[in-house]
Amino acid sequence: MGLLSKKDAALITDPFADNNPITIQVLGICSALAITAELKASIVMAISVLFVMGVGNIVISLMRNIIPSKIRIIAQLIVVATLVIIVDLVLKAFQYELSKTLGAFIGLIITNCIIMGRFEAFALANGPWRSFLDGIGNAVGYGVILILVGFFRELLGSGTLLGYKVLGDPIEKTGVYAFGYENNGFMLLAPMALIVVGIIIWIQRSRNEALIED
Repeated sequence: MGLLSKKDAALITDPFADNNPITIQVLGICSALAITAELKASIVMAISVLFVMGVGNIVISLMRNIIPSKIRIIAQLIVVATLVIIVDLVLKAFQYELSKTLGAFIGLIITNCIIMGRFEAFALANGPWRSFLDGIGNAVGYGVILILVGFFRELLGSGTLLGYKVLGDPIEKTGVYAFGYENNGFMLLAPMALIVVGIIIWIQRSRNEALIED
């Protein structure tokens, strides 16, 4: 017997495609617009949300029978705020420049509707193990879209990935720049992030509809 049952495995696999938080549920769009101009920032935000959702879902699940219904939202906010503070302190200690780049957006994880939604809809009604899987699955599904958007925005907007020049040198006109290619500065602006997310949503939903028809 495998480590995960088919039902448990679906908690991780479904948010990748069939029920992705961004492309299907259209949640967490704000961070996709705000911090995806650089791939590194996208990766760090994805890892941060992975930590907060994975640990947060476990904590909420363990506390689900002792949290009074009337103050459950306050309790959830306290849990997620504590975890976000930990993430923020770790970033400031080991990646200070990046923490300045992300700025207030790390703090806004507290109000990320994906996290609060999973706390409310799943962790309060399920055990720690399944809640952990649900948190990991949704965080990875969210992070994959964030990283995809960051990849295309940095590549086409700056000609770099993780700060390294991958298309050549635009000043010395090497690589693709030798053929007249120019970086698309529009890719670094927030409107283009929305367009890229929209294209991904279109592709994802078209794929899902095709699978249903088959």
